[in-house]
Amino acid sequence: MQDFVYYTPTKVYFGRDSDNKIGKVIKEYGYSKVLIHYGGGSAEKSGLLAKIRKQLTDEGIRFVELGGVQANPRIELIRKGIEIAKKEAVDFILAVGGGSVIDSAKGIGMGLANKMDPWDMIIGQIRPEKGFPVGVVLTIASAGSEMSNSHVVTNGNIKRSLNHDLLRPVVAFCNPQYTFTVSKFQTACGIADTLMHTIERYFTAEEGSELTDLIAEGLMVAVKKAGLTAIKEPDNYEARATLMWASSLSHNGLTGCGRNMLFPVHKLEHDLSGLYDIAHAAGLTVLFPAWAKYMYHHDIPRFCRFAVKVWDVVMDEAHPEKTALEGIETIKRYFKEIGMPTTMSELGISPSEYDKIADMTTDKGNRTIMSYRPLNKEDIIKIYRLAE
Repeated sequence: MQDFVYYTPTKVYFGRDSDNKIGKVIKEYGYSKVLIHYGGGSAEKSGLLAKIRKQLTDEGIRFVELGGVQANPRIELIRKGIEIAKKEAVDFILAVGGGSVIDSAKGIGMGLANKMDPWDMIIGQIRPEKGFPVGVVLTIASAGSEMSNSHVVTNGNIKRSLNHDLLRPVVAFCNPQYTFTVSKFQTACGIADTLMHTIERYFTAEEGSELTDLIAEGLMVAVKKAGLTAIKEPDNYEARATLMWASSLSHNGLTGCGRNMLFPVHKLEHDLSGLYDIAHAAGLTVLFPAWAKYMYHHDIPRFCRFAVKVWDVVMDEAHPEKTALEGIETIKRYFKEIGMPTTMSELGISPSEYDKIADMTTDKGNRTIMSYRPLNKEDIIKIYRLAE
């Protein structure tokens, strides 16, 4: 096991009554003016925004609002949020939504605290020196951004990330009931995203920790089961609660303690969703099985364990590579079962586009993506072909 630092400062209020505490908790923290940041109309239609406004008003907390966050959050709206927050002397940002809204709020906070353009910080991988308080009212179980140290932003067709502990939210309010009306496709995206946040931590070259492995495997098994239930029974509270809590734990670092986290599939995917504006999770469900087929021979015992422990594949002691490959095929079938794409053609991406995408990911062949071994442009195109 490698040495590690585990830091999770986010205070989580979880359950049916959690959203009734928003105003009171923000008041207890001492904040006096809030920027409410959200996406489309669902937060308004559900009555959640009205509930938040009333709570803040009842507690004597002033607020301004900025909606319009879209999937793959744009730097332009983040910059607008920074200007509004400056003008209005905001001292707290409340993200109401899922990963895109939270990442947008983190970008606003990073720009405010460090007096720099957030995109310059992302492209230059400039570590923030100060943090700005961000809270979350979670409405989608997916990205885990409510407890993570990461955020992903899109500028034009370029999608990039920055990770730092100062990006972790101060507080998160998580009521699974707000996910009952999430569409079947978005629910499936959340299931896939949660699985992938743990899978990316699970497959690394270094020897890890048995305890961390068991935690990761337990989380994936729970998500696998709860995911099928939530797809069939959208208002099943226990299934929705499992998915919401798992989404937080899968991306707050817990399932990777003692391992070196590289996230190669995420790095390959960012340019797919940046260029084609597809759902991030859809790109992941297409690319992961292909990446796994391309890389499994570097760690056959690990892929076998994944197949047996998580996907109930029977171990073939005489031919372990068959067990590894069956595990990859089983998760691919699972992605299909919950309604996610598994081929490039389903994303509307033709082979004629592969060279362009790989050029973006590798800076025209000048950099590699770290995995079990470095992946160059040619490797990446081969992975795309395995995903056809």
